[in-house]
Amino acid sequence: MRKLLQRLRPKPPNVDAAIWRHVRKAVPWVAALDDDRAERLRALSAQFLHRKAITPLAGLELDATQRALLAALCCLPLLEFGAEGLRGWSQLLVYPEAFRVNRSHIDAAGVMHEWDDELIGEAWEAGPVILSWADVQADLAEPDAGFCVAAHEIAHKLDALDGALDGTPPLPREWQKRWARDFQAAYDALCLQVESGRQTAIDEYAAEAPEEFFAVASEYHFSAPDVLREAMPEVAEHLVEFYGPSPFAISS
Repeated sequence: MRKLLQRLRPKPPNVDAAIWRHVRKAVPWVAALDDDRAERLRALSAQFLHRKAITPLAGLELDATQRALLAALCCLPLLEFGAEGLRGWSQLLVYPEAFRVNRSHIDAAGVMHEWDDELIGEAWEAGPVILSWADVQADLAEPDAGFCVAAHEIAHKLDALDGALDGTPPLPREWQKRWARDFQAAYDALCLQVESGRQTAIDEYAAEAPEEFFAVASEYHFSAPDVLREAMPEVAEHLVEFYGPSPFAISS
């Protein structure tokens, strides 16, 4: 009976072998993974493709290999966290290039302000992840430049899993306290650098808010880990524990 049930039980989804070979060659971070971690990423990517709708917009077309590539990039930050990191959203929207969104804000005097932002990525707290395909390709062309828009937006999704977008993802309580202490200290120091007009080691957009600091630091973990380690060793150490070692790490 056990053997019969095993035959009847649906097999877990997987990414086609030929497509996965192409993804490993095309994505520098995946190419740099050891075989064990690459297979874990392949399984996570298959779950992503099974559970998420990937919707190209504005005339963009994506073939099966490009969809698998996007899945792998989005799952790279989940290698240690696992498939639980996919919880809470169902759609990846992909624009051909940077996209515009309308913003509005009512100030303390009750006056509404409206403006347009041009974005390369966005993650709604209870909605989709949105990426610019052109910027994904730019990240692949310069994988050690400190940028990875997919990692940035998935960091926001991980951050939001505990119900608060505050730069701290779900963690065991003791680790959460150490994380909050070390990230706050590094964030405060970065804000002081920006306010004083000094050059910063990482993109100064990280000083916008604690959640952006976490997301930008996550990009550096994957794309310029030694820059992050030299500038913010405590933050880098937390991210190595949270994400696993960066594929590009030299000294971690």
